[in-house]
Amino acid sequence: MTLDRNSFFIDGDWREPTTGDLLEVISPHSEQVVATVPAGSPADIDAAVEAARRAFDQGPWPRMTPAERIAVIEAFSGLYAANLAEMAELITVEMGSPTSFSNLAQSPAPWMQIEAFLAIARDFSWEGTRPGALGADIIVRHEPVGVVAAIPPWNVPQFTVMSKVIPALLAGCTVVVKPAPESPLDTYLMAELFAEAGVPAGVVNFVAGGRETGEHLVRHPGIDKVAFTGSTAAGRRIGAICGEQLKRCSLELGGKSAAIILDDADLATTVEGLKFTSVMNSGQACVAQTRVLAPRSRYDEVVAALAEGIGSMLVGDPADPATEIGPMVARRQQERVRGYIEIGQSEGARLVTGGVGMPDGLDHGWYVRPTVFADVDNRMRIAQEEIFGPVVSVIAYDAPADAVRIANDSEYGPAGTVWTADLEAGLDVARGVRTGTYGVNTYTMDFAGPFGGFKASGVGREFGPEGLSQYTELKSIYLPLPQ
Repeated sequence: MTLDRNSFFIDGDWREPTTGDLLEVISPHSEQVVATVPAGSPADIDAAVEAARRAFDQGPWPRMTPAERIAVIEAFSGLYAANLAEMAELITVEMGSPTSFSNLAQSPAPWMQIEAFLAIARDFSWEGTRPGALGADIIVRHEPVGVVAAIPPWNVPQFTVMSKVIPALLAGCTVVVKPAPESPLDTYLMAELFAEAGVPAGVVNFVAGGRETGEHLVRHPGIDKVAFTGSTAAGRRIGAICGEQLKRCSLELGGKSAAIILDDADLATTVEGLKFTSVMNSGQACVAQTRVLAPRSRYDEVVAALAEGIGSMLVGDPADPATEIGPMVARRQQERVRGYIEIGQSEGARLVTGGVGMPDGLDHGWYVRPTVFADVDNRMRIAQEEIFGPVVSVIAYDAPADAVRIANDSEYGPAGTVWTADLEAGLDVARGVRTGTYGVNTYTMDFAGPFGGFKASGVGREFGPEGLSQYTELKSIYLPLPQ
């Protein structure tokens, strides 16, 4: 079976690209090309935006009732549920996510998002009446924001695109999706399922491409809102463009989250949890808690337990169900992560496990050994800069208030955890750390609650009613005074 594609999904149909330029999808494990897809040009983006603009300005989708739109997305949800295994396999092939993680999160979690947003949409107050301060009632409406540019990253491509496309569609918007050049294959399956579900022509469009294609989409005058997940540097660029044009935007960006271990924590349970939260998806996650804050009284014990737990994780072929750590998505990412390991050593941090060499038993692929550093000062680059790989820094603290201060000493604020036998003490810590999401003895994303970051980790929120509201504009209609 070939994974090659030769068209884009535009205006409800498969359309030939305007150029012969191609994107090569390269397996991070074999380093071999596994597929080619067209590389979108400005003309392709123009066609997709024109279709979305026409569908919004003239088509039925924004004019349907919420219940009618919900029915179409329910059909899409059923089709998506029937294709979870294929979607997970595509993501493992294109970006190297271990199949265990792909079948846990890369496709089931997006489907859970669909179902959560459907439940939210059914109860959402699309239009309501409230008493006005001047004596007459006011009708307050949530109306669709317009044409949305959805730009997901490569690390969790379906997870991040679904958090944008589904609430946008339920709100009555139309969408142009520009997947990352490393991971376009999953969106082709997504487009097929939307077409089968009966989404009208032009309502959702897919054009793959690189950075220049993405900037053309962001700048396009036909776009009303940009929804982006990716690096903070790219988010600043997109935010500046949207600010110039007074265009709505929501940005989910980088992170350098901290896990705080209190002195009463059960260490075995804590380390088992941190094996997931600190190096999930091979460390390629914005919410990964790659700073572990340990009480000085138990510091050596924590370091030893983390080194054993993370250092013993199985690294290898992402298609192997036993693999816990897969490759980095690209050679450049492998080199970046290895560069930070060298920086950590040069800064004086103590390498406890891992390092820059290839993992045992592997002679090809973009792999990095799971690495734990001890004796890390929070001012070091490895503690302040997002590495986006399986590299964990253990930092000592003296008291819980000191731990909160260190956790907050970062330009980022997407996530975090605290590990303790005392729930109330954990909640005190959770309330003091400036992040958009936080867990006590766990970390998860519940799609009923808002997700997003403080500080340089982003602008806006996804999930929950708040995530749906991001794709609406509020309109007040003033009624005459009663006679």
